[in-house]
Amino acid sequence: MGCSFSGLNALYDAVNGGGDVWINENRFRVVRQLGEGGFAFVYLVKEIVADASGGGLAKKVKDPSHISADGTYAVKKVLIQNKEQLELVREEIRVSSLFNHPNLLPLLDHAIISVKDGQGGARKHEAFLLFPVHLDGTLLDNSTSMKAKKESFSTADVLHIFRQLCDGLKHMHSLEPPYAHNDVKPGNVLLTRRKGQPPLAILMDFGSARPSRKQIRSRQEALQLQEWTSEHCSAPFRAPELWDCPSHADIDERTDIWSLGCTLYAIMYGMSPFEYALGESGGSLQLAIMNAQIKWPNTGPKASYPEALHQFVTWMLQPQAAVRPRIGDIIIHVDKLIEKFTK
Repeated sequence: MGCSFSGLNALYDAVNGGGDVWINENRFRVVRQLGEGGFAFVYLVKEIVADASGGGLAKKVKDPSHISADGTYAVKKVLIQNKEQLELVREEIRVSSLFNHPNLLPLLDHAIISVKDGQGGARKHEAFLLFPVHLDGTLLDNSTSMKAKKESFSTADVLHIFRQLCDGLKHMHSLEPPYAHNDVKPGNVLLTRRKGQPPLAILMDFGSARPSRKQIRSRQEALQLQEWTSEHCSAPFRAPELWDCPSHADIDERTDIWSLGCTLYAIMYGMSPFEYALGESGGSLQLAIMNAQIKWPNTGPKASYPEALHQFVTWMLQPQAAVRPRIGDIIIHVDKLIEKFTK
């Protein structure tokens, strides 16, 4: 795990000042920054292939559908501050390599390098993760821009976007052992607009993904789980059993089903149902979630979604995880809704 190019510091200089980036034996030109958050930065890059006959990344990536026709990709640069962060990045790389599905963002290549701190001379690590690029942004980006224009997704697009997320999660939940994503939300869904078709939806960011099944048998274990989820699972989309975990509980991948129900609501209305409920009446986010306090907009164009979609959301947002449906049940039901509402 590392970068085979000898001038490692050139990689650091390139990303900070434009120029070229090497990830292992492949070279990329930085086009522009796409975004940033925390200690991570995302750049649009274009592959530079020295050999006119091909090669480069195409030789390394197993699935040819992941190779960009115009050579553009996204590079995520992570500034690693300590050993704990280094292990988290390594775990994200390991977990990402387990998945192979068209609705899950593939990790194409990666490098973790050691760079010299300019001030004290100490060495730090930086990670560079290479992905396919989706320039239409996230579901959150699209919802925000559509809200500003007073637009919303059609019922057909809502169902088709949601169906694709179900497919990606089914792949994760079907592994042995099953994996939970743990942070399903609009900001972790990439959309690509397609002429004459519903948008392509791809679930990304597997930094919080872990084996889904946990046996909690003490108060200490319950508190440890709550502490971990408070750092890794976005609050408005977090399942009740992760807010207040019993001292004796069996946690499984249905935590993702809760987040999926919140995300379906957000595809329709632009936010989690519990963010909407707080905006309407105030109070505590945790209490709204624990009580499954769902409110529906009843005015404006967004109020026109079929009642069957509201019932579908409510079915997924059952506070008791033991009676919450599994992903296979969700897929059966969404297919019936697609057949009913998209003819």
